[in-house]
Amino acid sequence: MTRTDNAVDEVSLAQVAPDIDQPELASGWLLLEDGPLLAVNKPAGLLTEGVPGGGGTLVGAVKDWLRERYQKAGNVYLGIPHRLDGPTSGVIVFTRNSKTAARVAEQFEKRQVSKVYWALLERTPDAGSGLLVDWLRKVPEEARSEVCDPNAERAKEARLDYRVLGSFDGKCLVEVHLLTGRMHQIRVQFASRGCPVAGDVKYGGCPWRSESGGGAGDGEAAAFERLGSIAEPARIALHARSLTLKHPIRYDELTIEAPLPEYWGLRSEDVGSDLPPI
Repeated sequence: MTRTDNAVDEVSLAQVAPDIDQPELASGWLLLEDGPLLAVNKPAGLLTEGVPGGGGTLVGAVKDWLRERYQKAGNVYLGIPHRLDGPTSGVIVFTRNSKTAARVAEQFEKRQVSKVYWALLERTPDAGSGLLVDWLRKVPEEARSEVCDPNAERAKEARLDYRVLGSFDGKCLVEVHLLTGRMHQIRVQFASRGCPVAGDVKYGGCPWRSESGGGAGDGEAAAFERLGSIAEPARIALHARSLTLKHPIRYDELTIEAPLPEYWGLRSEDVGSDLPPI
């Protein structure tokens, strides 16, 4: 069973979380509400969870939406079985009670959840498809990872499958099946091979999309204007395209897909049909 459309009449996150000034929250954000399971299309540039003294977050906005939708007073429970990096967009799932939170978290821990990403790379990989295997470690005192020797302290194996889908806007579009879940894994593994994700200046990429919204949709262009100087580093061309897991109550398999952000200038339904080959 694949879900790509909103399952309920939607109340926008922007209505209940006006401090988060991103127009993509106004519509299309809710991918699935099925009993205690929620799936949201996270916009790039918005943190999943906050840090002390930080601004608005996706978790805070979803809690506010639940509070408004179900007229709840006080604290609202929200299970958070996984996260996406701030600059990354796409599918993220939440749960509405602790029992289902534990069941979904167990699927992630046992690697029973299939995660597919799309990325625009600044250079085409040497092979049209393949398995990338590296050893990564977090850089101490920094919010980044690096490739290291397998015997290095804190080294963890990182594995992903990829295939080239085509070319777009001078970039290489790839589909990635994530086999492990290391910090910044996709970004680091491709960057280490000279193929950084577009816009990922942290790992050697060039700024992607101008502050004026070059190549973006109208709503996204306005967002760039408001975000100003943080627009480019806040968003990279990495999107969690789909996530497959078992429903925590019925145990049937669900595949949840998220359309690409407007500012990519590329529609998900055109991939594989109108894109020129590499």
